[in-house]
Amino acid sequence: MKKIFLCIVLLFSVSLSWAQRSQIIAYIDMEYILENVPEYLEAQNTLDAKIVKWRQKLDKQARFIEVLKTDLANEKAILTKDLIEEKEEEISLKHDELRRLESLYFGPKGDMFILRKQLVKPIQDQVYNAIQNISARKKYDFVFDKSSELVMLYSNKKYDISDLVLASIDRTRLVGTKNAKKKEKNTPKELSAAQKKVLAKKETIAAKRISDREAKKKAIAAKRKELLKKRDEKRELLRLKREALNKKKQEAREKQKTQDNNN
Repeated sequence: MKKIFLCIVLLFSVSLSWAQRSQIIAYIDMEYILENVPEYLEAQNTLDAKIVKWRQKLDKQARFIEVLKTDLANEKAILTKDLIEEKEEEISLKHDELRRLESLYFGPKGDMFILRKQLVKPIQDQVYNAIQNISARKKYDFVFDKSSELVMLYSNKKYDISDLVLASIDRTRLVGTKNAKKKEKNTPKELSAAQKKVLAKKETIAAKRISDREAKKKAIAAKRKELLKKRDEKRELLRLKREALNKKKQEAREKQKTQDNNN
């Protein structure tokens, strides 16, 4: 009834608008589009694998609870009241744990909802962006989804823009791939183990050369310093000898002068 009412309102709106001006209408098949988007199929496979894993864990827990129930039923006649209550409490706790896991995995804000949003929503956004771009370019007034709850009693294939949407997504993917390759080309590549070994060896040799060069410079500087020191010591010795010789000559002159005066 709801679908029929929606169709009537939609047809009435279109008919009313048609009287004012010609409307351009198109439709898509979202299921067909998503089935032909590799990223969506990959995301759906990842999600399905997770769901299978979660289901297996829940089934294992449920089987364990059934085993506990069976054991209790078989042993109830020989158990004391306290032991029976203890086992029943254990079963109740396992039931609570099972319900908690079910809510954690498949609840309104559970892991499945979060993972689907992470994996599928970016792809759906990509599809919706492509639809909006095509609609703006082709000036469509309405774009319907054939695979939705909206009942389409008849649809002319020429108004189906699903392949246009796929082509737009392919172009976007191609541009993204080219940009990624360009970025990868400009980004230094990760070296292999052998290349790293060769590079490390070269760096070690270069470091040794620099170290040897610095050591040689230090040795030359130390030798030069030693030579300068020896030269200064020699000059100082010569100066002292010259002063002693001059002093000796002066004393000799004074002695000769004294003798001359005495004569």
